Amino acid sequence: MSKNHNLLKYMLLVFAGIAVGAVVFSNVEFNLSVNGPNLSNRPNFATAKSNIENYPVQSLKGFNEAFVQIAESTTPSVVTIFTEKKVNQRGMNPRDFFGRSFGDFFGHQFDDFFDQPEKGSKEGRTEVQRGLGSGVIVTEDGYILTNNHVIDDADAIYIRTNDNRKIDAKVIGKDPKTDLAVIKVNAKGLKPIVIGDSDKLRVAEWVIAIGSPLGENLARTVTQGIVSAKGRANVGLADYEDFIQTDAAINPGNSGGALVNINGELVGINTAIASRTGGFEGIGFAVPSNMARKVLTSLITTGKVTRGYLGVSIQDIDENLAKAMHLKVGEGVLVGTVVEGSPASKNGIKTGDVILDFNGAKVTSSVALRNTIASQNPGVTVKLKVLRDGVIKLFSVRLEEPSVKEVAARSAGGDEKISTATGFSAEELTPEVAKRLNRKPGTGKVIVTAISSSSNAYQAGLRRGDIILSVNRQSVTSFAQYNSLVKSIRSGDLLFLLIDRGGDKIYFAFNV
Repeated sequence: MSKNHNLLKYMLLVFAGIAVGAVVFSNVEFNLSVNGPNLSNRPNFATAKSNIENYPVQSLKGFNEAFVQIAESTTPSVVTIFTEKKVNQRGMNPRDFFGRSFGDFFGHQFDDFFDQPEKGSKEGRTEVQRGLGSGVIVTEDGYILTNNHVIDDADAIYIRTNDNRKIDAKVIGKDPKTDLAVIKVNAKGLKPIVIGDSDKLRVAEWVIAIGSPLGENLARTVTQGIVSAKGRANVGLADYEDFIQTDAAINPGNSGGALVNINGELVGINTAIASRTGGFEGIGFAVPSNMARKVLTSLITTGKVTRGYLGVSIQDIDENLAKAMHLKVGEGVLVGTVVEGSPASKNGIKTGDVILDFNGAKVTSSVALRNTIASQNPGVTVKLKVLRDGVIKLFSVRLEEPSVKEVAARSAGGDEKISTATGFSAEELTPEVAKRLNRKPGTGKVIVTAISSSSNAYQAGLRRGDIILSVNRQSVTSFAQYNSLVKSIRSGDLLFLLIDRGGDKIYFAFNV
């Protein structure tokens, strides 16, 4: 009796679970693109002409069928990309092993036997390095979107389609700053994918990754997962980063493949993984389709990507900076360097300004603002809302095309005596100090000469070699003045610094 009772309870739980699943999925609708492209614009990206609408999922079987239809609809748009690159290998010459006289005695027969260049030739052995990646067909006439690192420096490129056709490809354009590239094939019967709106993608949405991981034998592998996060930056993969993070399995060879939503639309280009082993560990990154679409259009129409340029370096406002400047955390971004002659400089933007709004939209992060500025075309006029010394100011700035390269910050180590009050030591930038720190001397300049790695100053980002421009909003004009400003600082006080690092102005705030 007890066994029957337990079995009955178990069966009730199973049926209850199925019922709950049916209720949960009964309101999910899938909007799949099943037909070809509408070639009304140039470039002729695919658009959905007819859809499977109002497809309710009544059961787990229906949910399964929805994924099958998504895969069947989009897989033909994904190709495997093969690259070849010739490299000269100058390995050990057999003449060196057997002796020059031995090789000279047999002459060219010796070289022919070992497949070596003849005596006196400077050429080495030429080998062909082969690479593999993925790509996504985006137009019916053969344009394919992929990652720049998949095809960069390749001497030859060809693709293999879903119907096993091998087709030579040529490079149309590359954009290393986003790690995107466009190649083209001359072929008929290609099925372009529909490009979706990645801005509408939400965290926890289901997505499918399609690509050719680890080799041609695994071409067009389909994996599923969810959107783990959006707007991932500072990953170190490209200059402009706004990655979609997903746990859909991505492995080497997947680069350039498609990340697809449940409507069968392209929402990302799979680019890289974060891994300690080299294999997939649940963290993959994809370039969002909206960023990819702009790069794609520019490369197809002009062969290059142009970006808007404001001419400032910006940084996020953390808790200490917010406290020092009487702001809220996440309220705008702080302007550091203003490049001389740049649009920002011409229109009056200054170091220390806080950019609150860009074209009417609130600014919450430096990465997002940088990407937004870059997405604008040169010549476009943008509106900035700026906070300066507690006063709101409005600016209209005409963006230009970048004409200068960003300067990389450098730092060095040291063993000078460190102030216990501030966690770092500073000296006047005399010729002797300048020579020691590999800097140009400057009258009245004060430079950080040593810093404790356990100090709040170091944790905030201050480094040896930084030149101190102001302390607690007061400009530093001499080492004596600097000393008078910091000697009254006590433990727990907030120190607010403006420094120069390789030409870039950066703010730091920390408790000493």
